[in-house]
Amino acid sequence: MFDLQSALANARFDGIAQIRELGLQGMITLRGDVAAPVLKKAATAASGTAMPGQRKAVFSDTGGMAWMSPDELLILCPYAEVTDRLEALTDALAGTHALAVNVSDARAVFEVSGPHAREVVAKLCPVDLSPQAFSPGDFRRTRMAQVAAAIWADDDQTLRIICFRSVARYVFGVLSVAAQKGSEVGYFQAG
Repeated sequence: MFDLQSALANARFDGIAQIRELGLQGMITLRGDVAAPVLKKAATAASGTAMPGQRKAVFSDTGGMAWMSPDELLILCPYAEVTDRLEALTDALAGTHALAVNVSDARAVFEVSGPHAREVVAKLCPVDLSPQAFSPGDFRRTRMAQVAAAIWADDDQTLRIICFRSVARYVFGVLSVAAQKGSEVGYFQAG
């Protein structure tokens, strides 16, 4: 049996916001016609959620799903369940022009939390992260400093970030620098 480890073994940094690598996360990329009834039914069964709207993410107690592009969804589930969920998804889509792939070990997930979480991430991404423009359930694919990333808001003071595992140390580093104590910009009102 393999000794499974996340990209950074649950690394943490505490500054003006708390940065945490969240450990192993089950993730399935699903490509296809997201408007097709058969794909919608299979995706919602695999995720345990409703279909997300454009630039949205939805979550339940059993999983989540994010809109990645007009023909791509990201399904999130417990890491231990990804193989079974992928198999059920593949079976449900048999005969349908679609692609479902387990990308769990290719990605890393971070949480940035606290009253300055938006400010920390805004220092690194060209996204309007003001509470008026980016509210819980909103989802964006963007650049974080030099690398591709996706961001969603769990709540008003918690953002989650997905990046490629190969750049996880870099992302953790730039987030940690952006969250250093004394680096507050004060652009967003901190509660």
